[in-house]
This record gives sequence, structure tokens and C-alpha cells, in this order.
Amino acid sequence: MDATGFVVAGGYFTSFMSGNTTRMGVELVHSPALALAPLGLIGAFLAGVVGGAMIARRSEGRRKRVLLGLVAGLLVAGAGLLAGGLAIPFLAASAMAMGLANNVFVRDGEVTVGVTYMTGALVRLGQGIAARLAGEPLESTRGYGLLWSALALGAAVGGGLCLIAPLWSAVIAALAGLALWLAALRIER
Repeated sequence: MDATGFVVAGGYFTSFMSGNTTRMGVELVHSPALALAPLGLIGAFLAGVVGGAMIARRSEGRRKRVLLGLVAGLLVAGAGLLAGGLAIPFLAASAMAMGLANNVFVRDGEVTVGVTYMTGALVRLGQGIAARLAGEPLESTRGYGLLWSALALGAAVGGGLCLIAPLWSAVIAALAGLALWLAALRIER
């Protein structure tokens, strides 16, 4: 989704808020009016995080299916908006969906796996590699390489497809969101 948003938005992100924050800072100094684009995406992402956290608190026992259903709904709506030529509302819906998605893996009110940011995952991967090299494997670092690989593969596929057909890229992201929602329905039952 982030790769599709990046192409549609001309260099802004729907889930990488560190990148948008850096772009916003540079643009505040260089061309202040352009800072509104990353600021709007940050606001939509944050609204998704806050809304998702509030919904998650009320959805214990079914949190994943409720949140992923909302993510899928926002992605489907976003694809419809993009099909209608409404790029800015598409980006807002996508950023909100990505913020909301970060509430899927929560324990005791804290995010256990950030699904739209990878710096922490790469740090954990590096720590795991170092521990293995030292002969002291850290079980808690398993899976982070796969998590990063999944994001990298999704970015390559999404970015490549978006360069050819942005709408199809958004539709495929929405279909993936629906598939995750269906998986969550099955898992939580």
C-alpha cells in the first residue's frame, strides 16, 4: 500500500511517517505550502492509530477481525476513490487504514509488532544475527527477517504494478486486506 501511495502522491507515504516527517521538515524550510501534503498524511495515519486503538479496546477477543475488516473496508473505499479520480481522498483513506493496522498486534495496550514500519524489525534482526554469531541465539528475534522481507516484497510488487496501473495496485492491496480479514475471522473463531 505504501508503494502505491508513494507513486500516486508523488513521493509521500501512506505508512512511513518518518519519511513524511522528514519531507515535511524540509518543505517547511524550502517550500512551506508543500508541507501540507505530508502533514495531512500524518494526520490521517494518526487518526487511524487513535481510532484503531479505541476500537481495539472495545473489541477484545475479536480485535483482529474487527480491525482488519475496517482496514479492508478503508482500502476498498480507497480503491473506489482512486478509480473515481480522487487521489487525495484515496491517500487519506489508505493512510488511515495503515494507521489502524498497527493496532492488530497489541498486548496489554502496547504494540507488539509494528506492521507498517521496519526500523525496529531490522534492529531486532541485527540483534538476532549478532547473538547467533556470538553463540547465544535470541529466540525473541525470530521472524523479523521474514517480516522485513514481506514488506520489501510488497513494496517491490506494489511499486512496480503502480507504475503500470495505479488502480490495479490499489485493488490488489484492497483484496489482500480482505484476505487478511477473512484469515482473521477464521483464526479468531
